[in-house]
Amino acid sequence: MHNCSYCYARSLLDFRGLWNAENPRVADIQKIRRKLEKVPPGTILRLGGMTDCFQPMESQEQITYQTIEQLNEYGIGYLIVTKSHLAGEERYRKLYDPKLAHIQITITCFDDKKALAYEKASSPSKRLRALLKLQEEGFDVTLRLSPLIEEYLDFDHLNRLPVDKVLVEFLRVNGWIKKWFPDLDYQKYVLRQSGYWHLPLEEKIRILKKIHLPLTVCEDVTEHYEYWKQHINPNPLDCCNLRK
Repeated sequence: MHNCSYCYARSLLDFRGLWNAENPRVADIQKIRRKLEKVPPGTILRLGGMTDCFQPMESQEQITYQTIEQLNEYGIGYLIVTKSHLAGEERYRKLYDPKLAHIQITITCFDDKKALAYEKASSPSKRLRALLKLQEEGFDVTLRLSPLIEEYLDFDHLNRLPVDKVLVEFLRVNGWIKKWFPDLDYQKYVLRQSGYWHLPLEEKIRILKKIHLPLTVCEDVTEHYEYWKQHINPNPLDCCNLRK
């Protein structure tokens, strides 16, 4: 339902007829339960990879809430990745097990009006308040800049935020994203890998120097990932830098 113009998942699923922002399919909680019974101990499951687990319909359907209840029961760790303030609501804060929960809230720009032009998620200001509330209560929380688009990010505002951790994921570009997100200058995206165009490593390093907060980088380009492991990421074996 967020229907983000820059979304790589949307570009993967739209042409297959599997993307319906008006009426998305609701997951079957019974199927989820059966799958969780087979998850090995020590696993951390990501909620919100190809689609957001806190879309507006969660307020009615409660599938994510029920899933987290099951994860708590089985003692399975979970990484929530979302661009919704719902993840910080009181009922969810009471639900999360601090030993199992990791929450990453995505913001692409801090201008509420500008963000609405390319994503139908809750406003960045609401997301930021949710993130800071979760952090205040001691949860493992990360501000996720995903994707980081230099032209849309106020770095001065970012660097003033009292956030403990930042995760960066750069924009990946294909023909679908260029069509939906036409206002960006794509001339710098000159590196081709796995069906997408990416910024060169030197350009990414230049942009990251603008961030003065503790950060880690999630990366698709193989050579770039090796660089982040060696020079940037606090934990070379975990680009999400989850609390142990």
